[in-house]
Amino acid sequence: MERVGKLRASLLVAIAIAAGLTVTLLLVTRSSNASGGSEVVKTAHNATLGRTILVTRNGLTLYSLSAERHGRFICTTAFCLSLWKPLVVAPGVKPTGVSGLTVVKRPDAKRQVAFRGAPLYRFVQDTKPGQVKGNGFKDVGVWRPVTTAGAVKSAPRSTVPSYGY
Repeated sequence: MERVGKLRASLLVAIAIAAGLTVTLLLVTRSSNASGGSEVVKTAHNATLGRTILVTRNGLTLYSLSAERHGRFICTTAFCLSLWKPLVVAPGVKPTGVSGLTVVKRPDAKRQVAFRGAPLYRFVQDTKPGQVKGNGFKDVGVWRPVTTAGAVKSAPRSTVPSYGY
């Protein structure tokens, strides 16, 4: 009889531990979803541009290349990708946070976030929120920060570097 009592007590402890782990798992899942689970794009007002732009969940500026639209990729070389980091998501993730987001398949089979058909990139020299150091870089097209209305139309600086890929 005493053995059955100990067995019941052990079983109750195991159930309590399992219940505690389940509650912890639910709380972690809810907090990660609340903090932006698949929300990879947000908006922020940019003082330099005087406009509201698209940014990563960490607040870094997102850009598009004017020549890249509707499945046409220009930034595919190692050099280009060393400067411009595609915003990618894992399979099955549907990006949220801003209306107009979709996913396009890159030539390397990665899933890149796009806004109104334009693939989104981060510029490596932008290391803090609010920076727009990639604005106006010329290529086959021009790199611009993306606003909810589309790409910014003009560069705020007089000299704009150009890179040939």
